[in-house]
Amino acid sequence: MNDQNQLQKEINKHEATLQQADHVKIICYTDPLCCWSWAFEPQWRRLRYEFRDHIWWQYCMGGLISSWNNYNDAVNSISRPLQMGPLWMQAHHVSGMQIQDRIWMNDPPQSSYPACVAVKCAALQSKDAEEKYLRYTREAIMLNGKNIARQNVLFEIAEQLADELNFDVQQFKEDYTTGAGIEAFKKDLQQVQYKNINRFPTLTVSNNNKSGIIITGYRSYNSLIDALKNFIPLNSIEQIDIEDYKKYYNHLTEREIEEAEKSFQLVNE
Repeated sequence: MNDQNQLQKEINKHEATLQQADHVKIICYTDPLCCWSWAFEPQWRRLRYEFRDHIWWQYCMGGLISSWNNYNDAVNSISRPLQMGPLWMQAHHVSGMQIQDRIWMNDPPQSSYPACVAVKCAALQSKDAEEKYLRYTREAIMLNGKNIARQNVLFEIAEQLADELNFDVQQFKEDYTTGAGIEAFKKDLQQVQYKNINRFPTLTVSNNNKSGIIITGYRSYNSLIDALKNFIPLNSIEQIDIEDYKKYYNHLTEREIEEAEKSFQLVNE
């Protein structure tokens, strides 16, 4: 059996690097079923690429929908699955990211918890597995209209991961069915509740020398940079080479490529 403390050991290692190099730490509170988190991917990916030598980041799964029996989004007037479709349409129009909003008519997910648990199962193997699994889970529902509340869909995504990484699919399935992933997800939920995070995506940004900030909701890249300019040296970032960018991320939407093409030499103000 894989050591389930591997992720925490990896986090501790990166924490030590942060302290030595005075890098910036970003925690991204998100959920695989969150349309605004998907809409935010072009900016979030560009930020992590351009500032990859200056930031360390990790995910925290938010548990957007435990079930529709007790879900009520008063801000967007959503309390049942059909009402989620228009919000996803809005996220598409605002962001330009493709989103299969008809899933809320055809096969509405009953909860985001199974996908959150699956992401944590991948995280038990490696941070890279967590990153790729979360991305492929988003693609499954947002691009391909698959119901990521279904176990068979989540296991198919794990099989996809095995083709690219040294990823143990059998261990993933065992962690998912025996509760190891649930325990890891519970820790994320506790952190979400402790930090009073109630909107996704939310980024918390901190380093050793400055007070932390919170960036909540869908944001443009320029607004991200404006919020982070006191934490990250902007003058050291070079224009993105699109071909390198495609190799770095492998899976990219047209909107994500468009965002990368906006890259320019940043200068100190």
